[in-house]
Amino acid sequence: MSSTDLVPATTGAQAVQTVTRTDAAQFLTFRIGGEEYGLDILRVQEIRSYEAPTRVANAPSFVKGVVNLRGVIVPILDLRIRLGQPSEYNAFTVVVVLNVASRVVGIVVDSVSDVLELGVDEIKPRPEVPAAMDARFITGLGKIGERMLILLDIEAMIKSPDFGLVD
Repeated sequence: MSSTDLVPATTGAQAVQTVTRTDAAQFLTFRIGGEEYGLDILRVQEIRSYEAPTRVANAPSFVKGVVNLRGVIVPILDLRIRLGQPSEYNAFTVVVVLNVASRVVGIVVDSVSDVLELGVDEIKPRPEVPAAMDARFITGLGKIGERMLILLDIEAMIKSPDFGLVD
């Protein structure tokens, strides 16, 4: 992202400075338990309803298994379990299929909310407090009215040795 661009526009002999765009990023927002999270929309391939995957022997508890998605074998990770939340499968449970770390991966979340565009002034730095989730996976906090959104670096999370998906 770049800072606000100023583009000169000429009218006759006068040059006028006008703002043409501001920095903003779009995030897919989703819920896990009582918290709302966001991730870069450019990482999202699709959103699917939850279907029970084929289990993989000796996989960690948060790896629910794999599904065949149009000929591609996709590992399905329950992000709720990984973040220490209970996982209950219902009609709102969805799988967000992502393109991260040169792989296609599905993450199970409680529900998807919407897509939000946040400007740089709406994103605050991540808090420097001890947390259940490793702070290196949090890029910041989005504030939209009364809503607080935890912004995740999903690529760093998937690439981490804790997930065991990338060499």
